[in-house]
Amino acid sequence: MSIGFGFDGNKKKQGIRINKEEINKVTKEYKKLKKYMKTNMYKIKDMSGKETIVSKLLDEYGGDFDG
Repeated sequence: MSIGFGFDGNKKKQGIRINKEEINKVTKEYKKLKKYMKTNMYKIKDMSGKETIVSKLLDEYGGDFDG
């Protein structure tokens, strides 16, 4: 059988460690921002060009907002 993705099955896979507390913090912040983005206040600030919280994150990390 061919080698796929550089893993031939003989080597033991290395696991990654994820701090669940940090994941919970990021998830909580994400949900808070998504909730904020659904408000009228966000839409008003976005149209006036004064919205900075979400725009700064989008500029820093790239991506589009679909909603």
